[in-house]
Amino acid sequence: MTIRLGDVAPDFTADTTEGQIQFHEYLGDGWGILFSHPADFTPVCTTELGEFAKRKDEFTKRNTKLIGLSVDPVESHKRWVSDIFETQGQVPNYPIIGDEDKTVANLYGMIHPNASDTFTVRTVFIIGPDKKVKLMLTYPASVGRNIDEILRVLDSLQLSSKYPVSTPVNWKQGSEVIIAPAISDDEAKERFPGGFRTLKPYLRLTQQPSE
Repeated sequence: MTIRLGDVAPDFTADTTEGQIQFHEYLGDGWGILFSHPADFTPVCTTELGEFAKRKDEFTKRNTKLIGLSVDPVESHKRWVSDIFETQGQVPNYPIIGDEDKTVANLYGMIHPNASDTFTVRTVFIIGPDKKVKLMLTYPASVGRNIDEILRVLDSLQLSSKYPVSTPVNWKQGSEVIIAPAISDDEAKERFPGGFRTLKPYLRLTQQPSE
């Protein structure tokens, strides 16, 4: 199955380290991040799952739930937890799906046969409160993910869901943002009373709005 941006994230029921979950129900009315790892008891994955756990509070502040996945059974995930704690100093504090029959992996296109026809690649799906896919990232097995980058794009997505803005290259929280071209200058003056600067008619920068 091919998933594209804007598609409704496929719903599913699965066994996890925290019991059986129904995905859309688990997400509730907030944001969600579904991420897969190739295999338990492997080096890069051990560092990633530990770091996601260490940073969980930062996702919670953003009303975002985490859920991991691999095709290993739930019992394997539970045994692996002690290694993650021993090496990373943190136990995973979010559910990890045991997708032995690859149901979820196939729903989300997490298995790339030319990379491996057995394991899931490192995917990240950010899902909005409307249950639609807002962002997809895919990494090879040799590259660990950057949690700062995942938080950065989550911040950008949440900002643009509230205001008619987008974020420029290398944007970070608190930096200038781009006013949507569809917003007229007159409307922009009303919506962004702090002012804006025009580099081109289609490129107007303003301070990041806040509630």
